[in-house]
Amino acid sequence: MTQSKRETERKYEPPSDGVAGLPDLTGAGPVASVTGGGPEELDAVYHDTEDLRLAASSVTLRRRTGGRDAGWHLKLPSAGDTREEVSAPLSDEVPESLRELALSRTRGAPLRPVVRIRSTRTVRQLRDAEGGVLAELSLDEVRAEATAGGGGRAAWAELEVELTDGVHAGLLDVVEKKLRKKGIVRADSPSKLARALRETGRSVERSRPDRVVAGSPGAYVLGYLDEQVGKLVSLDPAVRRDAPDAVHQMRVTCRRLRSCLRSYRSVLDRRATDPLRDELRWLAGELGVARDQEVLSERIGAALGELPGELVLGPVAARLRVWDVARGGEVRSRTREALATARYLRLLDALDALVRQPPLRAKAAGKPARVMAKAVLKEYGRLAGRMEEALAQPAGRSRETGLHEARKAAKKLRYAAEVARPALGKPVARLGKRAKAVQKLLGEHQDAVVAQDTLRELAVAAHGAGESAFTWGVLHGRERAGADARQREVPEVWRAASDPALRAPLDH
Repeated sequence: MTQSKRETERKYEPPSDGVAGLPDLTGAGPVASVTGGGPEELDAVYHDTEDLRLAASSVTLRRRTGGRDAGWHLKLPSAGDTREEVSAPLSDEVPESLRELALSRTRGAPLRPVVRIRSTRTVRQLRDAEGGVLAELSLDEVRAEATAGGGGRAAWAELEVELTDGVHAGLLDVVEKKLRKKGIVRADSPSKLARALRETGRSVERSRPDRVVAGSPGAYVLGYLDEQVGKLVSLDPAVRRDAPDAVHQMRVTCRRLRSCLRSYRSVLDRRATDPLRDELRWLAGELGVARDQEVLSERIGAALGELPGELVLGPVAARLRVWDVARGGEVRSRTREALATARYLRLLDALDALVRQPPLRAKAAGKPARVMAKAVLKEYGRLAGRMEEALAQPAGRSRETGLHEARKAAKKLRYAAEVARPALGKPVARLGKRAKAVQKLLGEHQDAVVAQDTLRELAVAAHGAGESAFTWGVLHGRERAGADARQREVPEVWRAASDPALRAPLDH
């Protein structure tokens, strides 16, 4: 069984005279007092692959004894000074639950001990006026020993300030200001492991393509792809743990990658990228089942909650819960199964290889104002064609289908503009913003269309069970009215997005 918590901390070079040189932090913001405790002896063995794949992604996995939180700890990077720490009870082998959460980084390579780090820790607790602990100030005397690659040794001291759960991160700035006045500066290593590897002779480097010209279309496209591949990998543990919105974010990342590979075929050879697009479509499809279920459940539940009591007839809420539990468990299992396949790991490897050794075409070294603008305008042309076809259709399923296709084209234009924005600036950003408005409106329309089909299925099931289908009919009618209202808004929103003045700065 695992547990998770957010860990927000900063590391510093300690004063030369150790504990005696630490400043009195009483009065630093809400800190009303500082209390101390006895020393702790900590012994941690860090595990990684032979080529240090975890360390290369700023992830650490350790088995630690001593102190108050003995056990296995997997630390995953998050924003700023925060990391997510997932812990599991002590055992001789790496817990399978943590091995699974690290899979998007390790790709199944064996995990083994790489560094042993022992620390003698002196702790000071920063407390508020009520005596609650705001943060801990720890001074560690560290001894590191490589367990592989020659067995190098290193020793150093470091100072760490870690916030208690729920304390605002701004306290770190207040504390740091006082530490700086004493000449205490930030450490140059983000973690003990990173410093231990460096000082025992192990290097952690990520290869970069050396054939990309800075400021070229190739550089901008690869920079975007690298960012999205990193995001895909980092979202994997959150999806496996059913974190809120994780499936949605991973699915969107797949779409961004697919769109980039499609829109910038003039930069990257499609003979190499088209197979990747097919695999990304597969993964997005597996994730989409879970995401569609999540959206529908939330949408119908919210609509039901807004109905006056006199319009709710029969066990409507109970039926919705049964439907959600039955479908939800099935689709979540499908998502986890997809992430456990060799096909998924091969996709991650292939995406890494694409960024490291990109199949660049001649235009990758061209002028961004020409190459990237042309790609964006080509996606605009596709969207214009889809919108023209959709709006020419009579009201009904054919128009709904056409608007759904236009929505997908609007997404592609928006993502193509995202890639080009660092190169082309405000003109492409404005066009992307208009594309997003079209996408949002057509997305609301599509959600209403899909909800109608689901509500009809629930009504049929309720009727077959001898229950009243009245409430499902009311909800169906509201969704139909909502879809019709969104359709009426489409021409105006599209006129704003298709204004020639938006495209003029890009049309060279």
